[in-house]
Amino acid sequence: MSSIPLTLNLIEGSVSFSFSPQAARELKTATDQLMERLKAVAAKPIPGGGKVTPQPPMEYRYTGEVFLEIFCNPNIWPTPFAAKVLLTVRNVNIRLTTEAELTRIIEDINQYLEQVG
Repeated sequence: MSSIPLTLNLIEGSVSFSFSPQAARELKTATDQLMERLKAVAAKPIPGGGKVTPQPPMEYRYTGEVFLEIFCNPNIWPTPFAAKVLLTVRNVNIRLTTEAELTRIIEDINQYLEQVG
């Protein structure tokens, strides 16, 4: 377990918690896949030209010292840069559920991975 906490910047404030580098790599893979789904939705055909295939949502879960869940439905956002995720961080003493900007979460994960090597 890394001694460097993962800090996720929220729309207002931030949350930091113990997170493993392996879990961060898995979360990065999940957010990369989500970005591809969001791009597929954003590349809608010309109206009347055909139906867009609905993309599956991202449902990431991690259990360690805290439980982390990140959910995003890519079908409701017009662009990847507008997308927000529903973020839940909890343990036996506290539960935080809020929205966060996807692009900011991706930046936070990348920064964490640079720090832990």
